Amino acid sequence: MTVAQSDLVPESVFPRLEPRLALVSKPIQYVGGELNSTVKEWNDVEVRWALMYPDAYEVGLPNQGVQILYEVLNERDWIAAERTYAVWPDLEKIMREGDEQGPIPQFTVDAHRPVKAFDVLGLSFSTELGYTNMLNALSLAQIPLHAVDRGDDDPIVLAGGHAAFNPEPIADFLDAAVLGDGEEVVLKISEVIREWKQDGRPGGRDELLRRLAVSGAVYVPKFYDVNYAADGQIDAVVPNRPDIPWRVKKHTLMDLDAWPYPRNPLVPLAETVHERFSVEIFRGCTRGCRFCQAGMITRPVRERSIKTIGDMVENGIRKSGFEEVGLLSLSSADHTEIGDVATGLADRYEGSNVSLSLPSTRVDAFNITLANEFSRNGRRSGLTFAPEGGSERMRKVINKMVTEEDLIRTVGAAYSHGWRQVKLYFMCGLPTETDEDVLQIAELAKKVIAKGREVSGRNDIRCTVSIGGFVPKPHTPFQWASQLDHETTDVRLQKLRDAVRSDKRFGRAIGFRYHDGKPGIVEGLLSRGDRRVGRIIEQVWRDGGRFDGWSEHFSYDRWMTAAETGLEGTGVDLDWYTTREREYDEILPWDHLDSGLDKDWLWADWEDALAVANGEDIEVEDCRWTPCYDCGVCPEMGTDIQIGPTGQKLLPLSVV
Repeated sequence: MTVAQSDLVPESVFPRLEPRLALVSKPIQYVGGELNSTVKEWNDVEVRWALMYPDAYEVGLPNQGVQILYEVLNERDWIAAERTYAVWPDLEKIMREGDEQGPIPQFTVDAHRPVKAFDVLGLSFSTELGYTNMLNALSLAQIPLHAVDRGDDDPIVLAGGHAAFNPEPIADFLDAAVLGDGEEVVLKISEVIREWKQDGRPGGRDELLRRLAVSGAVYVPKFYDVNYAADGQIDAVVPNRPDIPWRVKKHTLMDLDAWPYPRNPLVPLAETVHERFSVEIFRGCTRGCRFCQAGMITRPVRERSIKTIGDMVENGIRKSGFEEVGLLSLSSADHTEIGDVATGLADRYEGSNVSLSLPSTRVDAFNITLANEFSRNGRRSGLTFAPEGGSERMRKVINKMVTEEDLIRTVGAAYSHGWRQVKLYFMCGLPTETDEDVLQIAELAKKVIAKGREVSGRNDIRCTVSIGGFVPKPHTPFQWASQLDHETTDVRLQKLRDAVRSDKRFGRAIGFRYHDGKPGIVEGLLSRGDRRVGRIIEQVWRDGGRFDGWSEHFSYDRWMTAAETGLEGTGVDLDWYTTREREYDEILPWDHLDSGLDKDWLWADWEDALAVANGEDIEVEDCRWTPCYDCGVCPEMGTDIQIGPTGQKLLPLSVV
């Protein structure tokens, strides 16, 4: 039997790379050798993964999803996992120019092995704006861009992450996609690959993909045909082979305590966007914010116990040397035992150099006792709250049930207890929004400053207003909504900026941060696109598109030019994907991908949002504390909500 290409020991590209690193910015990001990184002998393992976060090292290394999978895979003695990140344009140019051996290929930072040599290239997409970086990495790795052109010796190109819940815009470039939690499914995929190899690779690449698809665990786009109607809408998505499932379900990890990763957090060599050790204290959210894809697709809520959280914090600090610990989730203050967690950790590390932090906090889940506990051992940094909508009407439409009184009372308590800086996060372009809804943001910010000055007796009170553009996302009640065009978005934000700046009493105390509406339109195209959008992405990349999530690299004109040519003859255009409202009976590009959410429930919630906009009083409460709202997830996925109280206590560590 001939030896497969992937079993030949690949040479490290580092001897070719190292002499050129002095010519690029931040060369240390390409060197590898981080604390807790892993390098295995090539022939000591049977299955090999190259894991990629398709952005720069400084953004990609802290990504917890990649770190978890890296560790889960490497814990198995028969699997090797290494990491690769997007290279900056200066290094890309050098790699393409190459040397006497030819171009220098995309490499892993762990052992600098060519990505093409691995069995799987696994990409984690938290945003669709990383798609052009994926194409660039494939090109640099000398892997054919289109899945149909790949041979038996090319890696399986596999996508995961939140954006993988609609992988159709990149279906031509993917061999497979995974929906949901990755910890268990990457091991199942590895088992299928190992068994296929041990069987002698029967049927080649096609048979391996078939085995992955029939398992029901993996979506393989090539095994589904998409048919379009005369009006441009999708007519049907159907399997084109026997035994391929009609719908592919997401994966849900139910016992988080059994998976306390990362156990050995990677410590970066170069500066990264997050210099801390992060512990995910629970997964999922059932608050029911209609705009929030993350909350919808990660249901149900699954909490880690207080003991596991404490053990993970202590282990992470010991293994990494980080002095800040972030307790992460979609709404961390909603953990049923967050008070005991905060007090226990503050007691444990009092007098040490360890500080604790929470990400953005819901207004109605915040209390001063909690904030004081988290700041007890560290500096008192600013607090961040996310009202999302400027007016109370708008907050009811999106089911963010926070009143103006709630917000003023909460920030007033914070300012009275010594905080000086508060950040408020809002969105612009939400369904049914008017200019007046957005201008209410300015009034709210002024009231926040006034309250802060009143309760503190000081004038150095600050409030920063940060605004993001709303993008409708798949698997949410707003997946049918029209997206606001970028011109109207920019006009509204300019009016808001003028309203803030023109007020001499409060204007200088209010910071104002926002991006223009153009990147949101491109994100909207990619979020709700179908397979026809792939040709746009490819053209943008060929025209030089890289790092589209970075404002200094993003080019709206490049995307518009590619969209115009890419959609020519299809009967649809950019507005059809973005600013058009959908109807109930339209087949959406992701309808064959099952997030567990019942489509009728999502539609009913969309209708509720429109009813609220017309004055009706409808609130969808958190099903953690109320009867079930029949969203479909628990029965569909065979799961259930897992919350405390556990009755456990976090005890101070004994002195060893």
